[in-house]
Amino acid sequence: MFAFVITLAIITYIDRVCISQAAPNIRHDLGLTEMQMGWVFSAFTISYALFEIPGGWMGDRYGPRSVLMKVVVMWSIFTAATGAAWNFFSMVVCRFLFGVGEAGCFPNVTKIFTIWLPSNERVRAQGILWWSARWGGAFTPLIVAFVLGHMSWRWAFVLFGALGIFWAVGFYRWFRDKPSEHPGVNAAELALMDGAEINAPSHAKVPWGKLCSSPTVWLLWLQYFCMSYGWYFYITWLPTYLREARGVSLEKSAVLAGLPLFFGGIGCFVGGWAAKQLAERWMPVARARRIVACTGLFMAGAMLVIATRINDPVFAMIALGLASFSNDLAMAPDWAACMDVGGRLAGSLSGSMNMMGNLGGAVGPVVVGYILNSTKLSAESPPTMQGWTTAFLVAAAIYGVGAIAWLFIDPVTPLEERGAKPA
Repeated sequence: MFAFVITLAIITYIDRVCISQAAPNIRHDLGLTEMQMGWVFSAFTISYALFEIPGGWMGDRYGPRSVLMKVVVMWSIFTAATGAAWNFFSMVVCRFLFGVGEAGCFPNVTKIFTIWLPSNERVRAQGILWWSARWGGAFTPLIVAFVLGHMSWRWAFVLFGALGIFWAVGFYRWFRDKPSEHPGVNAAELALMDGAEINAPSHAKVPWGKLCSSPTVWLLWLQYFCMSYGWYFYITWLPTYLREARGVSLEKSAVLAGLPLFFGGIGCFVGGWAAKQLAERWMPVARARRIVACTGLFMAGAMLVIATRINDPVFAMIALGLASFSNDLAMAPDWAACMDVGGRLAGSLSGSMNMMGNLGGAVGPVVVGYILNSTKLSAESPPTMQGWTTAFLVAAAIYGVGAIAWLFIDPVTPLEERGAKPA
């Protein structure tokens, strides 16, 4: 099960990150402005955000086996279709429909974890999952640079789209929504799962009123919006920043652009490990998760401020890499909170959190595009360094809001246990 999940996480990030490295070529061939490219980036995140809740709800109701197979096939088709875009409008449509498919991925993966893993293993599982996803994205610039050296950006998208089709076929043949129905799972393994199958798909209605009236849910939404606002810069504008603001070549930018996601992958793993170690040795689970997540978001903002003070592009990228590392310390506590707080509603809750996060991810690239455009010396000139600095400082302030939100989150008490005291 975990091998399929890890592989899917890598494919997901390859398919979404490849466009950032190809963006200069796409802008040249289609004649797009910075603001138009910002909307191309955001077309994915807008649809990704809008369809997170439906994707998670379908997993809760019908099971991740069927839902994941269908959404992976869908987004793979529109990954390939991106290569056929001929103007701004067609590119936006392809990226929007691509996001509709990808929206069902991580809520359904979270649902799988609540069914196949005991509660004490879920935070570590989320840490490893996001570590793999980030590293998939980290090495994508190198992969894309290599592929673009042998074929056009159009055929590169077709190649990347084919990966998901192969995964979907293999997953559907092997996976089962209930571990007890899988021929390879024996009684001893079921016992180790500690009754996790109680969270299997159910046709019961989702109590949306209870979700929407919970302060914990609203704070989870807020902090994930703040996290994603800053993080989406790495998979949208970063290659452009390196090549136009720092004068870095395509080959060197492919290496440097991977640093934030490489560091972020380590942060995902460290965040999951640290939260588990703190909870087992020194403090309650809720406090351990708050400390890890709050520290991470605060440090992410601080490192963005430091990056604006560094002239050398390599050292600036190291600072951005450390900002990404700090950002991703909060990933495992975030998604573990969705599993523990959500229970049988984990798909719906994680979908709603990821929806709010990706609304932040949709806003971020557009805001950066407008900041860059407003600080240009002329319509034909490239963005100024002042514009990039302003964009970083805005993101740093938003990270601070996310850090404050985590101070008040109860990440362990299930929504369906009213009056329960936090662990």
